Amino acid sequence: MRNLSTRVTGLAAFAFGIGAVAMAAPAESLEGRWSATVVQNGVAIPFRLDISGEGKSAIGTLYNGEDKETTTSANIQNGKVELDFDHYLTWITATVKNGELDGTIAISRRGNGNKPGEGEDAAKNGKALGSPFHATRYVVPPATAAANIPSIDGVWEIPHESPKGEKAWRLIVQQHGADITTSILRVDGDTGALTGGWQGDKFVASHFDGARPGLLEITPQTDGTLKVVSGGSNRDGVMTAYRPEVARSMGLPEPANYQTHTSVRDPNEVFTYSFPDTHGKIVSNEDPRFKNHVVLAIVTGTWCPNCHDEAQYLVQLYAKYHDKGLEIVALDFEEPEQQSSMKRVNAFIKQYKVPYTYLIAGAPDDMWDKVPQAVNLNTWPATLFIGKDGRVKATHAGFASPGSGVFNTQLKEEFTSTIERLLKEKVGGSGSGQSSAFE
Repeated sequence: MRNLSTRVTGLAAFAFGIGAVAMAAPAESLEGRWSATVVQNGVAIPFRLDISGEGKSAIGTLYNGEDKETTTSANIQNGKVELDFDHYLTWITATVKNGELDGTIAISRRGNGNKPGEGEDAAKNGKALGSPFHATRYVVPPATAAANIPSIDGVWEIPHESPKGEKAWRLIVQQHGADITTSILRVDGDTGALTGGWQGDKFVASHFDGARPGLLEITPQTDGTLKVVSGGSNRDGVMTAYRPEVARSMGLPEPANYQTHTSVRDPNEVFTYSFPDTHGKIVSNEDPRFKNHVVLAIVTGTWCPNCHDEAQYLVQLYAKYHDKGLEIVALDFEEPEQQSSMKRVNAFIKQYKVPYTYLIAGAPDDMWDKVPQAVNLNTWPATLFIGKDGRVKATHAGFASPGSGVFNTQLKEEFTSTIERLLKEKVGGSGSGQSSAFE
């Protein structure tokens, strides 16, 4: 009886254990929208993060206005979160505690203060390299009454001298009641689309798209100007924005002209290049694929956020015009460490499904030696429109993304009209399709 009693007791305990396991609360799903922050220069920058799926099937999504940047891989297991954006060399690692996420965002790209390749090991090993990351479940904010909220919709200009020779930038605001989407457009391109709204006595907008944390505080002034305070990874201090007509009346300089900022030393000279592709094969302008074709030569780098913006548009152009005679060749400049690993380049090509020719031209500091035919080439990206005769017909500095509103629309009209005009040219023609900048 004693043995039977002991056995019964043991079976009861075993059964209780099974029941306890069965009754244990399942791990909390992290799916849904999160309100996140990344700390840059001591400033917490809010941004939106969406999570879907679980385990290694999880997907993380960041936002650049309405445009999405999704993870190249992700893993959520045992209270640990790892979101990899390898096309930016950006990693978010965090742990779950009390329904919140805490961790680090490591960004390994040119100019961010981290050595290339350093961010990955740090993020994977949980070391505190990078920027503090925190996220809580998204809660719909209370509606803001639109009454008495000033209108700042439209285009503004900000006097600003840059090393690239600029005298002014543009501030683009798209406003809907209390909500805004805004971006600062430079000759290189824009800051991406920051979103936000009216908070007390000013508009506050921010974002993080995997590469560029951004925060703008825009306060309307009684004299009709805007006080603009920029925070995040590129702190530009306090700036004043004017309506363009006011800036002209005050004699303030205009922003740079994207079509004339960069030129070529001789428009009658064939544009030449010869660099290895991503497999090490040397490809030059003499390659049969480029002969008698209109070619867009893109000076670019996968460390450059505006180059990511342009690549997505170039994929669309290639799909539309390739069968009609358009070729695109990227002259890509990467840090020496990235040239050896090619991790970011390969992830970039895969993420955006890049179908056009991609050549590794050298390091960023080599650009002027490797592209000597271009004059005042100092923007990332820069686009050279090459006619069927191999000569540069037009150029465009930088890239205005959809966050730049009307300027993105103008850019698309310029690109398509230039491509279509060059496609109509006959080989060996008079060259009448040249841009007026090169006549």
